[in-house]
Amino acid sequence: MFKVKDIIKICNAKLLNGDIEKEVNSFSTDTRTINKDDTYVAIKGSNFDGNDFYFDAIKKGVSICILDKEVSDYTKYKDTTFLLVDNTIECLQQLASYKISKFNGRVIAVTGSVGKTSTKDMIYSVVSKKYKTLKTSGNNNNHIGLPLTILKLTDEEVIILEMGMNNLNEISLLSKIARPDIAVITNVGYSHIGNLGSRGNILKAKLEILDGLKSNGKLIINNDNDMLNKYYLENINDNIITIGIDNMSNYTAKDIKYNNDIVSYNVDNINVIVNIPSKAFIYNSLFAYAIGNILNIDSNLIIDGIGNFSLSKNRLDIKEKDDIVIIDDTYNASYESIENSLNILKLRNEKRKILVLGDILELGEYSSYIHKKLAKLIMNTDIDILLLVGSDIKYTYDELIKNNYNKKIYIFNKYDETYKVLDSILDKGDVILLKASHGIQLTKVVNYLLNGE
Repeated sequence: MFKVKDIIKICNAKLLNGDIEKEVNSFSTDTRTINKDDTYVAIKGSNFDGNDFYFDAIKKGVSICILDKEVSDYTKYKDTTFLLVDNTIECLQQLASYKISKFNGRVIAVTGSVGKTSTKDMIYSVVSKKYKTLKTSGNNNNHIGLPLTILKLTDEEVIILEMGMNNLNEISLLSKIARPDIAVITNVGYSHIGNLGSRGNILKAKLEILDGLKSNGKLIINNDNDMLNKYYLENINDNIITIGIDNMSNYTAKDIKYNNDIVSYNVDNINVIVNIPSKAFIYNSLFAYAIGNILNIDSNLIIDGIGNFSLSKNRLDIKEKDDIVIIDDTYNASYESIENSLNILKLRNEKRKILVLGDILELGEYSSYIHKKLAKLIMNTDIDILLLVGSDIKYTYDELIKNNYNKKIYIFNKYDETYKVLDSILDKGDVILLKASHGIQLTKVVNYLLNGE
């Protein structure tokens, strides 16, 4: 637990008003959700300045505010402690780094182009069977969200941190703050290639997770991913642990069996059951299995943690309405995650398979190439009706037509244009999968299907 005087020392803060002995229990940057005992940290965004909303925090009972812009009327809030720092984001990062330096537990960091959140959640499901564990909530995985997660530490024994990025040097910063004992890279795909320019640069960005890894720390990688496999073969050492299906690895899934609801496999002569029938979730569970072993968790607890794993909202979330199965995978999209979702759709045995697929965003000059590649995935999935939504999805449509795709296709610019068609085509016994980048707003289509609004 911090006191105000600790923040002054760590962040070189200036006390404008208040009590240096006052205890600091928790931190918040959002006046909409802030709680009475939180310390308000004013963040400047691209469209707002949190320094302008400190009075909203005070109205909600907050008694400590950290600002990076001096305000003239703070003296009228005599019961509120005001601190002024050069940069509030850097202050959060400094406090998180300090807190980690005093943490005696284990730090696990997870990054990758696809599957960061589900892998993090799967690891949590296993690790929390033995240890008191804190994890990143939602995808608060950036330069603000990660420090805020670390600052929630109380008496936990393990913290699991998701690390995201859009550009080079971002994961390096996060890793140096977190100083992980175990680092996980799920894969290297095409996500953010529009910013980074090549998969080689994406690999470089993901490997920044090593920048803060402790000297005796372990790196766990997906050995079936072409980029990570090449990296491993060029850097073989005892601190790199591999998981895989196709390539022999330290933890290799064998005797894989799929059905409509689960997938099972053997690893180390132990049978593992995953309640999502997907190759991607075999990889996720292998990461969790490996970490369970590193942390000396009994194999029965590891199997239980994997078997009872549950997905976050909007990630392959299976719902049912009027005898229609709705697979909500609208949280986000990449080429690899679409391939995974379509593989799950292949296993379904409903009367008809309907796909609503929207743009993958942030691909830059690679957009036409990736969207054209989606056509082959679609042609291999046995879809009965296809609805395409967005602007760059036209490349998928054109490629399908070019290859004489003979299933019914609809194409729309916006999500709400799908409503009338869906009303006319959906029937009892259908399964419908919805998948796109978050900005295409297919989540609203799911809400329409479930609630009519």
